[in-house]
Amino acid sequence: MDTGTHIVMGVALGGLATLDPAVSNSTVMASSVMIATIIGSQIPDIDTVLKLKNNAVYIRNHRGITHSIPAVILWPVLIVGGIYLFEPTVNILHLWMWTQLAVFLHVFVDIFNAYGTQALRPFSHKWLALGVINTFDPFIFVIHIVGLLLWAFGAHPGYTFLAIYAILIAYYIHRFFYKRKVQKIVEEMIPDATEIIIAPTLKNTEWRIAVMNKRQFFVGRAHKLRVNILDQFNRVPVPESPVLKAAKKDPNLSAFLSFSPVYRWELEEYDDHYEVRFIDLRYRSNGHYPFVAVVKLDKNLKILSSYTGWIYSEEKLKKKLDFLPG
Repeated sequence: MDTGTHIVMGVALGGLATLDPAVSNSTVMASSVMIATIIGSQIPDIDTVLKLKNNAVYIRNHRGITHSIPAVILWPVLIVGGIYLFEPTVNILHLWMWTQLAVFLHVFVDIFNAYGTQALRPFSHKWLALGVINTFDPFIFVIHIVGLLLWAFGAHPGYTFLAIYAILIAYYIHRFFYKRKVQKIVEEMIPDATEIIIAPTLKNTEWRIAVMNKRQFFVGRAHKLRVNILDQFNRVPVPESPVLKAAKKDPNLSAFLSFSPVYRWELEEYDDHYEVRFIDLRYRSNGHYPFVAVVKLDKNLKILSSYTGWIYSEEKLKKKLDFLPG
């Protein structure tokens, strides 16, 4: 989920914790638990700082080790230990329980996004991505804000958020069934599909669709269970040519390929250089595919510059390739 949603979820858990007598009967515990659940709801995303280095490192590592089983166990211990240094009178067991719930819930809800997490590390490096909830879901965010407002106007925070989370469980189930209906429609339209990727959008009734069979890629959109195929591309295997082999050694392209399951590629030759472009087909927006990896090589196959990330205009991409080293 996005940072804002994780924050309001942390506050909501602090409110839910008031149902615990060990919390509600102690002002120190109540404030400590609130601090712990807010931090616990954020700390797995500490790897976002990797974006300051470059997109390739961020793509390879975001929601990786910081969302793993050892991390989910370690984060609450560090948070509780830090709070205990300042408030040694806290009930450590109950503080740990609510902190553990906050950290676990962060990782758990991230699994429902299309991006997913490597939550089973170190036992498996597979990405768990159920693709039923958008990274920012307006309904989830707004219902938390409603709960916070009710709390501010005097409602009991524990029972308020208990009711809200019951609603959210029903909402998640609804999203699962909705996606399944869309998938069945796609399976009927493209019966020989070998892979179907259905991803949520900001709009509850709309889904992005990327499908492949042995010969083609299909890119579409679903709206209220009406599926439209917007683009089709022939599947062309990436050749083992010297140019492509050299391009694949670039960290940006390597990171892209580790992240993107459905893409097409292009190779352009100019007077003094080659340009290799890989295009993720999952994020079509207004006829444009913004998530790309591009590698620029000279005629001797030396990498001049490269980029991976979100690009919405060729002008911006050209500027990045002109000034970024490979």
